[in-house]
Amino acid sequence: MSGPTQCFGPRGVRRGAALTLVFAGVLATGAVTGSLPRCAKSEALASRSVASTVDQEEVADAAARAVADGKSGKEAAEEVVSRSGDRWGAVYDERQYEEFEQALDGSYTGVGIAAKRSADGQVEVARVQPGGPADRAGIEPGDLLRTIDGHRVDRRPVAEVVALLRGDRTEAPAGSTVVLGIGRGARLRTETLRRARLTTDPVTVRRIGPPRSAASAASASASSPSSGAVMIEVDSFTRGSGAKVRDAVRDAPSDAGVLLDLRGNSGGLVTEAVTAASAFLDGGLVATYDVHGEQRALYAQPGGDTDRPLVVLVDGGTMSAAELLTGALQDRGRAVTVGSRTFGKGSVQMPSKLPGGSVAELTVGHYRTPAGRSVDEHGITPDLAVGSKAEQRAETVLSGLGGGS
Repeated sequence: MSGPTQCFGPRGVRRGAALTLVFAGVLATGAVTGSLPRCAKSEALASRSVASTVDQEEVADAAARAVADGKSGKEAAEEVVSRSGDRWGAVYDERQYEEFEQALDGSYTGVGIAAKRSADGQVEVARVQPGGPADRAGIEPGDLLRTIDGHRVDRRPVAEVVALLRGDRTEAPAGSTVVLGIGRGARLRTETLRRARLTTDPVTVRRIGPPRSAASAASASASSPSSGAVMIEVDSFTRGSGAKVRDAVRDAPSDAGVLLDLRGNSGGLVTEAVTAASAFLDGGLVATYDVHGEQRALYAQPGGDTDRPLVVLVDGGTMSAAELLTGALQDRGRAVTVGSRTFGKGSVQMPSKLPGGSVAELTVGHYRTPAGRSVDEHGITPDLAVGSKAEQRAETVLSGLGGGS
Protein backbone atom coordinates (compact mmCIF):
# COMPACT_ATOMS: atom_id res chain seq x y z
CA MET A 1 0.00 0.00 0.00
CA SER A 2 1.42 3.33 -1.01
CA GLY A 3 1.78 6.33 1.28
CA PRO A 4 -0.51 9.32 1.77
CA THR A 5 -0.99 11.83 -1.00
CA GLN A 6 0.53 15.29 -0.82
CA CYS A 7 -1.91 17.56 -2.56
CA PHE A 8 -1.40 20.01 -5.40
CA GLY A 9 -3.40 22.48 -3.32
CA PRO A 10 -2.53 25.82 -1.76
CA ARG A 11 1.06 26.76 -1.23
CA GLY A 12 0.05 28.52 1.97
CA VAL A 13 2.75 30.18 4.01
CA ARG A 14 6.52 29.84 4.18
CA ARG A 15 8.60 28.58 7.11
CA GLY A 16 6.51 25.48 7.62
CA ALA A 17 3.38 27.36 8.66
CA ALA A 18 1.47 26.31 5.56
CA LEU A 19 -2.28 26.52 6.01
CA THR A 20 -2.10 26.24 9.76
CA LEU A 21 -4.92 26.76 12.23
CA VAL A 22 -6.83 29.94 11.40
CA PHE A 23 -9.17 31.37 13.99
CA ALA A 24 -11.07 33.43 11.40
CA GLY A 25 -11.02 36.77 13.14
CA VAL A 26 -11.89 35.50 16.62
CA LEU A 27 -8.65 36.62 18.21
CA ALA A 28 -8.91 40.03 16.63
CA THR A 29 -12.53 40.59 17.66
CA GLY A 30 -12.43 38.71 20.94
CA ALA A 31 -15.89 37.29 20.14
CA VAL A 32 -16.79 33.64 20.60
CA THR A 33 -20.45 32.67 20.39
CA GLY A 34 -22.09 29.52 21.71
CA SER A 35 -21.52 27.71 18.43
CA LEU A 36 -18.91 28.92 15.97
CA PRO A 37 -16.69 31.99 15.95
CA ARG A 38 -17.75 34.72 13.58
CA CYS A 39 -15.30 36.34 11.19
CA ALA A 40 -15.57 40.12 11.12
CA LYS A 41 -14.40 41.49 7.78
CA SER A 42 -13.66 44.82 9.40
CA GLU A 43 -10.94 43.06 11.34
CA ALA A 44 -8.43 42.97 8.54
CA LEU A 45 -6.59 39.76 9.35
CA ALA A 46 -7.46 36.24 10.47
CA SER A 47 -5.53 34.39 13.17
CA ARG A 48 -3.92 31.01 12.87
CA SER A 49 -1.91 28.39 14.65
CA VAL A 50 1.82 28.40 15.46
CA ALA A 51 4.19 27.89 18.58
CA SER A 52 6.39 30.47 21.50
CA THR A 53 5.90 34.18 22.00
CA VAL A 54 7.37 37.54 21.05
CA ASP A 55 6.11 41.00 21.97
CA GLN A 56 4.07 42.48 19.12
CA GLU A 57 4.91 46.05 20.11
CA GLU A 58 8.64 45.30 19.92
CA VAL A 59 8.22 43.98 16.39
CA ALA A 60 6.09 46.96 15.34
CA ASP A 61 8.56 49.44 16.87
CA ALA A 62 11.46 47.85 15.00
CA ALA A 63 9.55 48.08 11.73
CA ALA A 64 8.57 51.71 12.39
CA ARG A 65 12.16 52.73 13.12
CA ALA A 66 13.39 51.05 9.96
CA VAL A 67 10.75 52.71 7.80
CA ALA A 68 11.56 56.12 9.34
CA ASP A 69 15.21 55.56 8.42
CA GLY A 70 14.33 54.62 4.86
CA LYS A 71 15.03 50.92 5.43
CA SER A 72 12.92 47.80 5.09
CA GLY A 73 10.36 47.46 7.88
CA LYS A 74 9.88 43.80 6.94
CA GLU A 75 13.57 42.96 7.35
CA ALA A 76 13.76 44.74 10.70
CA ALA A 77 10.70 42.88 11.95
CA GLU A 78 12.11 39.58 10.71
CA GLU A 79 15.26 40.13 12.72
CA VAL A 80 13.29 40.63 15.93
CA VAL A 81 11.14 37.55 15.29
CA SER A 82 14.16 35.38 14.47
CA ARG A 83 15.78 36.33 17.81
CA SER A 84 12.61 35.74 19.80
CA GLY A 85 12.47 31.96 19.77
CA ASP A 86 8.96 32.06 18.30
CA ARG A 87 9.25 28.87 16.28
CA TRP A 88 6.40 29.68 13.90
CA GLY A 89 6.58 33.46 13.99
CA ALA A 90 7.07 35.04 10.57
CA VAL A 91 6.82 38.30 8.66
CA TYR A 92 5.32 38.57 5.17
CA ASP A 93 5.12 41.35 2.66
CA GLU A 94 1.74 42.37 1.30
CA ARG A 95 2.01 40.16 -1.79
CA GLN A 96 2.91 37.09 0.24
CA TYR A 97 0.01 37.61 2.62
CA GLU A 98 -2.38 38.22 -0.24
CA GLU A 99 -1.29 34.89 -1.69
CA PHE A 100 -2.00 33.21 1.63
CA GLU A 101 -5.50 34.68 1.66
CA GLN A 102 -6.02 33.35 -1.87
CA ALA A 103 -4.74 29.96 -0.73
CA LEU A 104 -7.48 29.83 1.88
CA ASP A 105 -9.95 30.10 -1.00
CA GLY A 106 -8.29 27.11 -2.69
CA SER A 107 -6.15 29.07 -5.15
CA TYR A 108 -2.44 28.29 -5.55
CA THR A 109 0.53 28.52 -7.91
CA GLY A 110 1.81 25.20 -9.21
CA VAL A 111 1.72 22.61 -12.00
CA GLY A 112 -1.29 20.54 -10.88
CA ILE A 113 0.39 17.42 -9.48
CA ALA A 114 -0.52 15.57 -6.28
CA ALA A 115 2.31 13.26 -5.20
CA LYS A 116 2.63 10.30 -2.85
CA ARG A 117 5.21 7.75 -1.77
CA SER A 118 4.96 4.58 -3.87
CA ALA A 119 5.08 1.08 -2.43
CA ASP A 120 8.79 0.81 -3.26
CA GLY A 121 9.65 4.20 -1.74
CA GLN A 122 9.69 6.41 -4.85
CA VAL A 123 7.74 9.61 -5.47
CA GLU A 124 4.71 8.84 -7.59
CA VAL A 125 2.15 11.08 -9.27
CA ALA A 126 -1.08 10.38 -7.39
CA ARG A 127 -3.41 12.76 -9.22
CA VAL A 128 -3.17 15.27 -12.04
CA GLN A 129 -5.42 18.32 -12.02
CA PRO A 130 -7.50 18.39 -15.22
CA GLY A 131 -6.48 21.23 -17.51
CA GLY A 132 -3.37 22.11 -15.49
CA PRO A 133 0.20 22.32 -16.83
CA ALA A 134 1.00 18.69 -15.94
CA ASP A 135 -2.18 17.44 -17.59
CA ARG A 136 -1.44 19.36 -20.77
CA ALA A 137 2.07 17.84 -20.81
CA GLY A 138 0.63 14.32 -20.73
CA ILE A 139 1.75 13.46 -17.20
CA GLU A 140 -0.46 10.75 -15.70
CA PRO A 141 -1.17 9.16 -12.31
CA GLY A 142 1.36 6.41 -11.73
CA ASP A 143 4.23 8.28 -13.38
CA LEU A 144 7.33 8.63 -11.21
CA LEU A 145 8.94 11.98 -10.38
CA ARG A 146 12.67 11.38 -10.84
CA THR A 147 14.14 14.88 -10.99
CA ILE A 148 13.09 18.50 -10.56
CA ASP A 149 15.26 21.12 -12.25
CA GLY A 150 17.98 18.50 -12.66
CA HIS A 151 18.06 17.41 -9.00
CA ARG A 152 17.11 13.88 -7.98
CA VAL A 153 14.01 13.78 -5.79
CA ASP A 154 13.08 10.10 -5.71
CA ARG A 155 14.19 9.70 -2.08
CA ARG A 156 13.27 13.14 -0.76
CA PRO A 157 10.27 13.69 1.52
CA VAL A 158 7.11 14.05 -0.53
CA ALA A 159 6.26 17.39 1.10
CA GLU A 160 9.65 18.73 -0.01
CA VAL A 161 9.06 17.50 -3.56
CA VAL A 162 5.68 19.27 -3.66
CA ALA A 163 7.32 22.47 -2.40
CA LEU A 164 9.86 22.25 -5.24
CA LEU A 165 7.08 21.77 -7.78
CA ARG A 166 5.39 24.93 -6.53
CA GLY A 167 8.61 26.90 -6.18
CA ASP A 168 7.96 27.71 -2.54
CA ARG A 169 11.57 28.45 -1.60
CA THR A 170 12.12 30.84 -4.47
CA GLU A 171 8.58 32.27 -4.30
CA ALA A 172 8.23 31.35 -7.96
CA PRO A 173 5.35 33.24 -9.61
CA ALA A 174 2.83 32.00 -12.12
CA GLY A 175 4.59 31.80 -15.48
CA SER A 176 7.89 30.56 -14.05
CA THR A 177 9.22 27.26 -15.40
CA VAL A 178 10.14 23.98 -13.75
CA VAL A 179 11.83 21.03 -15.49
CA LEU A 180 10.63 17.56 -14.48
CA GLY A 181 12.23 14.19 -15.10
CA ILE A 182 9.32 11.77 -15.49
CA GLY A 183 9.57 7.99 -15.42
CA ARG A 184 6.97 5.69 -16.95
CA GLY A 185 7.95 2.06 -17.09
CA ALA A 186 11.47 1.86 -18.50
CA ARG A 187 11.16 5.21 -20.22
CA LEU A 188 12.52 8.48 -18.78
CA ARG A 189 11.56 11.79 -20.35
CA THR A 190 11.95 15.47 -19.54
CA GLU A 191 9.07 17.94 -19.46
CA THR A 192 9.37 21.70 -19.03
CA LEU A 193 6.23 23.06 -17.39
CA ARG A 194 5.14 26.62 -16.78
CA ARG A 195 3.55 27.17 -13.37
CA ALA A 196 0.05 28.60 -13.38
CA ARG A 197 -2.48 29.97 -10.95
CA LEU A 198 -4.82 27.08 -10.25
CA THR A 199 -7.77 26.27 -8.03
CA THR A 200 -8.51 22.92 -6.47
CA ASP A 201 -11.19 21.17 -4.48
CA PRO A 202 -9.76 20.20 -1.08
CA VAL A 203 -12.43 17.54 -0.45
CA THR A 204 -12.64 14.32 -2.48
CA VAL A 205 -15.39 11.75 -1.95
CA ARG A 206 -15.36 8.20 -3.29
CA ARG A 207 -16.91 4.83 -2.54
CA ILE A 208 -14.80 2.02 -1.14
CA GLY A 209 -15.92 -1.24 -2.69
CA PRO A 210 -19.21 -1.99 -4.47
CA PRO A 211 -22.54 -0.77 -3.08
CA ARG A 212 -24.07 -3.03 -0.47
CA SER A 213 -27.29 -4.86 -1.17
CA ALA A 214 -29.65 -5.78 1.62
CA ALA A 215 -28.81 -9.46 1.15
CA SER A 216 -25.05 -8.92 1.21
CA ALA A 217 -25.34 -6.66 4.25
CA ALA A 218 -27.24 -9.35 6.11
CA SER A 219 -24.72 -12.05 5.28
CA ALA A 220 -21.52 -10.03 5.66
CA SER A 221 -19.12 -10.98 8.42
CA ALA A 222 -17.57 -8.32 10.66
CA SER A 223 -14.07 -9.45 9.66
CA SER A 224 -14.50 -9.03 5.91
CA PRO A 225 -12.88 -6.05 4.13
CA SER A 226 -14.85 -2.82 4.04
CA SER A 227 -17.24 -2.51 1.11
CA GLY A 228 -19.89 0.07 0.39
CA ALA A 229 -18.24 2.59 2.68
CA VAL A 230 -17.44 6.19 1.77
CA MET A 231 -13.98 7.72 1.89
CA ILE A 232 -13.80 11.47 2.42
CA GLU A 233 -10.31 12.85 1.78
CA VAL A 234 -9.69 16.37 3.09
CA ASP A 235 -6.43 17.87 1.87
CA SER A 236 -6.80 21.19 3.72
CA PHE A 237 -9.46 23.22 5.47
CA THR A 238 -9.92 26.01 2.97
CA ARG A 239 -13.13 27.99 2.75
CA GLY A 240 -16.17 25.80 2.14
CA SER A 241 -14.42 22.51 2.92
CA GLY A 242 -16.31 21.90 6.15
CA ALA A 243 -19.67 22.19 4.40
CA LYS A 244 -18.47 19.74 1.74
CA VAL A 245 -17.61 17.21 4.42
CA ARG A 246 -21.01 17.72 6.01
CA ASP A 247 -22.78 17.32 2.65
CA ALA A 248 -20.78 14.17 1.83
CA VAL A 249 -21.90 12.58 5.11
CA ARG A 250 -25.52 13.53 4.52
CA ASP A 251 -25.43 12.17 0.96
CA ALA A 252 -23.82 8.85 1.92
CA PRO A 253 -26.04 5.73 1.95
CA SER A 254 -27.60 5.22 5.37
CA ASP A 255 -25.74 1.93 5.95
CA ALA A 256 -22.33 3.18 4.78
CA GLY A 257 -19.53 3.90 7.19
CA VAL A 258 -17.15 6.80 6.65
CA LEU A 259 -13.37 6.72 6.35
CA LEU A 260 -12.21 10.30 6.95
CA ASP A 261 -8.71 10.68 5.50
CA LEU A 262 -6.77 13.56 7.08
CA ARG A 263 -3.30 12.32 6.12
CA GLY A 264 -1.11 15.14 4.83
CA ASN A 265 -3.74 17.72 5.83
CA SER A 266 -1.70 20.72 6.99
CA GLY A 267 -4.67 22.52 8.54
CA GLY A 268 -6.54 25.65 7.51
CA LEU A 269 -9.49 27.62 8.79
CA VAL A 270 -10.58 26.38 12.18
CA THR A 271 -14.19 27.32 11.44
CA GLU A 272 -14.10 24.79 8.60
CA ALA A 273 -12.65 22.10 10.89
CA VAL A 274 -15.41 22.79 13.43
CA THR A 275 -18.03 22.55 10.67
CA ALA A 276 -16.53 19.20 9.67
CA ALA A 277 -16.69 18.06 13.30
CA SER A 278 -20.34 19.12 13.38
CA ALA A 279 -21.06 16.57 10.64
CA PHE A 280 -20.35 13.80 13.17
CA LEU A 281 -21.30 15.37 16.51
CA ASP A 282 -24.56 16.57 18.01
CA GLY A 283 -23.19 19.78 19.46
CA GLY A 284 -20.75 19.90 22.34
CA LEU A 285 -17.14 20.90 22.83
CA VAL A 286 -14.64 20.64 19.97
CA ALA A 287 -11.65 22.41 21.55
CA THR A 288 -10.57 25.03 24.04
CA TYR A 289 -7.88 27.62 23.41
CA ASP A 290 -6.22 30.45 25.24
CA VAL A 291 -5.18 33.90 24.08
CA HIS A 292 -2.69 35.57 26.43
CA GLY A 293 -4.02 33.30 29.18
CA GLU A 294 -7.73 33.93 28.58
CA GLN A 295 -9.65 30.67 28.01
CA ARG A 296 -12.13 30.33 25.15
CA ALA A 297 -14.00 27.45 23.54
CA LEU A 298 -15.20 26.13 20.19
CA TYR A 299 -18.44 24.14 19.91
CA ALA A 300 -19.95 21.87 17.26
CA GLN A 301 -23.34 22.66 15.81
CA PRO A 302 -26.15 20.28 16.84
CA GLY A 303 -27.69 17.73 14.50
CA GLY A 304 -24.67 15.78 13.25
CA ASP A 305 -24.70 12.07 12.37
CA THR A 306 -23.70 10.35 15.61
CA ASP A 307 -24.57 6.77 14.58
CA ARG A 308 -22.64 6.17 11.35
CA PRO A 309 -19.40 4.13 11.86
CA LEU A 310 -16.40 6.45 11.52
CA VAL A 311 -12.66 5.85 11.19
CA VAL A 312 -10.15 8.71 10.88
CA LEU A 313 -6.83 8.19 9.07
CA VAL A 314 -3.91 10.38 10.25
CA ASP A 315 -0.14 10.59 9.87
CA GLY A 316 2.80 12.87 10.60
CA GLY A 317 1.53 15.34 8.01
CA THR A 318 -1.78 15.82 9.86
CA MET A 319 -1.41 19.27 11.38
CA SER A 320 -3.12 22.04 13.26
CA ALA A 321 -6.83 22.37 12.40
CA ALA A 322 -6.78 18.73 11.22
CA GLU A 323 -5.36 17.74 14.61
CA LEU A 324 -8.08 19.78 16.31
CA LEU A 325 -10.73 17.79 14.41
CA THR A 326 -8.99 14.47 15.11
CA GLY A 327 -8.67 15.22 18.82
CA ALA A 328 -12.32 16.18 19.11
CA LEU A 329 -13.58 13.02 17.40
CA GLN A 330 -11.21 10.85 19.44
CA ASP A 331 -11.90 12.44 22.83
CA ARG A 332 -15.65 12.45 22.26
CA GLY A 333 -15.54 8.72 21.46
CA ARG A 334 -17.01 9.36 18.03
CA ALA A 335 -14.29 7.80 15.87
CA VAL A 336 -11.53 5.22 15.86
CA THR A 337 -8.28 6.85 14.74
CA VAL A 338 -5.79 4.85 12.67
CA GLY A 339 -2.30 5.65 11.37
CA SER A 340 0.74 7.31 12.92
CA ARG A 341 1.23 10.14 15.41
CA THR A 342 0.22 13.53 14.07
CA PHE A 343 2.57 16.50 13.64
CA GLY A 344 1.91 18.33 16.91
CA LYS A 345 1.08 21.92 15.99
CA GLY A 346 -1.49 23.37 18.35
CA SER A 347 -0.51 26.92 19.16
CA VAL A 348 -2.31 30.09 18.17
CA GLN A 349 -0.86 32.96 16.17
CA MET A 350 -2.24 36.43 15.61
CA PRO A 351 -1.25 38.42 12.52
CA SER A 352 -0.98 42.22 12.65
CA LYS A 353 -0.18 44.97 10.18
CA LEU A 354 3.21 46.64 10.56
CA PRO A 355 4.47 50.05 9.47
CA GLY A 356 5.47 49.76 5.85
CA GLY A 357 2.65 47.37 4.98
CA SER A 358 4.10 44.00 5.99
CA VAL A 359 2.32 41.51 8.25
CA ALA A 360 3.78 39.86 11.36
CA GLU A 361 2.36 36.62 12.72
CA LEU A 362 3.22 36.01 16.35
CA THR A 363 2.29 33.28 18.84
CA VAL A 364 -0.29 34.25 21.45
CA GLY A 365 -1.58 30.95 22.90
CA HIS A 366 -2.43 27.26 22.50
CA TYR A 367 -5.43 25.00 22.10
CA ARG A 368 -6.43 21.72 23.77
CA THR A 369 -8.70 18.83 22.91
CA PRO A 370 -12.05 18.33 24.74
CA ALA A 371 -10.28 16.09 27.27
CA GLY A 372 -7.74 18.83 27.95
CA ARG A 373 -4.84 17.30 26.04
CA SER A 374 -2.22 19.65 24.64
CA VAL A 375 -1.46 18.98 20.97
CA ASP A 376 1.47 21.34 20.54
CA GLU A 377 4.76 19.40 20.19
CA HIS A 378 2.97 16.21 21.32
CA GLY A 379 0.64 15.46 18.44
CA ILE A 380 -2.17 12.94 18.70
CA THR A 381 -1.45 9.24 19.03
CA PRO A 382 -4.01 7.21 17.06
CA ASP A 383 -6.03 4.42 18.68
CA LEU A 384 -4.45 1.96 16.26
CA ALA A 385 -0.84 2.78 15.39
CA VAL A 386 -0.04 1.53 11.88
CA GLY A 387 3.04 2.16 9.76
CA SER A 388 2.46 0.57 6.38
CA LYS A 389 -0.89 -0.41 4.87
CA ALA A 390 -2.69 2.13 7.04
CA GLU A 391 -5.58 2.57 4.62
CA GLN A 392 -6.11 -1.17 4.39
CA ARG A 393 -6.11 -1.52 8.17
CA ALA A 394 -8.50 1.41 8.48
CA GLU A 395 -10.93 -0.26 6.08
CA THR A 396 -10.76 -3.45 8.14
CA VAL A 397 -11.50 -1.49 11.33
CA LEU A 398 -14.42 0.26 9.64
CA SER A 399 -15.81 -3.10 8.53
CA GLY A 400 -15.56 -4.34 12.12
CA LEU A 401 -17.59 -1.33 13.24
CA GLY A 402 -20.33 -2.30 10.79
CA GLY A 403 -19.43 0.31 8.19
CA GLY A 404 -18.90 -2.10 5.30
CA SER A 405 -19.72 -5.58 4.14
